[in-house]
Amino acid sequence: MSDPTTEAPTIETEAVQSPEGGATGSDSDHGFDFSERYSEVLGKVNETLDKVDWAQMGKVGKAAGILLAVIVAQILIKGVLDTINLLPIVPGLLELLGLVVVGKWSWDNLTTGEKRNAVFDKVSTLRREYLG
Repeated sequence: MSDPTTEAPTIETEAVQSPEGGATGSDSDHGFDFSERYSEVLGKVNETLDKVDWAQMGKVGKAAGILLAVIVAQILIKGVLDTINLLPIVPGLLELLGLVVVGKWSWDNLTTGEKRNAVFDKVSTLRREYLG
């Protein structure tokens, strides 16, 4: 049912050969030289790296390392806690143990005014020491 006059003509293309036998349109015909381009890019990279303040990069590297270590530690802790939570009785016992430890610490350190002042002074000293 198709009309032969409505069919689109097909265009057949052949690869044009250069006199050396290779196909035309290659990168070398357009003046593109890989080694020149590579050395140009490498020169720009070296120029950019020379502008970097490496003393600051050391600080950034340390901060990134600490952040990475904290992330890995959190992943490991989560894995351990998820494993513990799979055991039927352990999570309840750990909650009870936490309550006992907090209660004992509170009894030992917060029962009298002198003990509360000593805890407050210690927290203030630590805050000044670490936060400035």
